Amino acid sequence: RGKRQRFVDKNGRCNVQHGNLGGESSRYLSDFFTTLVDLKWRWNLFIFILTYTVAWLFMASMWWVIAYMRGDLNKAHDDSYTPCVANVYNFPSAFLFFIETEATIGYGYRYITDKCPEGIILFLFQSILGSIVDAFLIGCMFIKMSQPKKRAETLMFSEHAAISMRDGKLTLMFRVGNLRNSHMVSAQIRCKLLKSRQTPEGEFLPLDQLELDVGFSTGADQLFLVSPLTICHVIDAKSPFYELSQRSMHTEQFEIVVILEGIVETTG
Repeated sequence: RGKRQRFVDKNGRCNVQHGNLGGESSRYLSDFFTTLVDLKWRWNLFIFILTYTVAWLFMASMWWVIAYMRGDLNKAHDDSYTPCVANVYNFPSAFLFFIETEATIGYGYRYITDKCPEGIILFLFQSILGSIVDAFLIGCMFIKMSQPKKRAETLMFSEHAAISMRDGKLTLMFRVGNLRNSHMVSAQIRCKLLKSRQTPEGEFLPLDQLELDVGFSTGADQLFLVSPLTICHVIDAKSPFYELSQRSMHTEQFEIVVILEGIVETTG
């Protein structure tokens, strides 16, 4: 049989596309931090480099404008004149002064003098702006690196589920295992059955979600995942599969989505 298009792929990616929402871009921009975290790595790095480059060029231009308006560029080599920033002759030297100040390198060759109140104000603004940019971008990169998507690569699910008798009951079973030595704290597993159905009132639900009991009532859904475990769903009168025959199992259009939640021990 040809493969049906899945609602959720084996790697966990949801095949969902939103359309005709109206104002979708503005909604994403209103939560810009989460949008930035969700972007691909190449766009994250591009925005990271672009933001710092623009901020550096802007602040260096401000220092150059102050020096230009005060006439420091023409009198920089006059020993009897006190400029706003010592030894700033042009834009490259203003840019170097900004980098030395922002990175707290402090080579000692360029420095602010006490004859320049506008320079002191700009220095305070530069410190505040630099702290905000650092906190925003470094926080974004840290959160993106600590996302649990890659941790899921070492969580193994069985490729196929099986239905057989266990403890005298017809049971749907699959296995899950953790390849790493670090534990999954408070691991819990849930199963959702996705299928279309029609209500008694005639309403058609194209993607109805039903919960499959994998031990919620007995606590079996709380996993101690130190070795591969077999997850069981008993097909009883409460199960959505109770009225399906073996033949109808092959013809019915449905999908089972397994959700494993837990706290990564090493990163929290």
